[in-house]
Amino acid sequence: MTWVMTSKKQFYLHDDESLLDGLLRTGHDVNYQCREGYCGSCRVKRIASSHTVDYPFNPLAMIEDDEILPCCCRVRGVIYINHELIEKP
Repeated sequence: MTWVMTSKKQFYLHDDESLLDGLLRTGHDVNYQCREGYCGSCRVKRIASSHTVDYPFNPLAMIEDDEILPCCCRVRGVIYINHELIEKP
């Protein structure tokens, strides 16, 4: 089971639920468009995580080392994120 901690809430992801879907389900305001890692509009800052965050495929959107794409990343364990909107370059 994956636990997600934000400044607003603590919640767990359902089986086969993406981080983006979990954030939306729990009332977080997250921008998104493509849901496939192309646009980068859903990016959030990863503060800490108990496991490595990985991707089933390399996303095309450019992200910083402390950012993740909730639409397509795979998370396990416990992850702390800042869900606030991140300005794009």
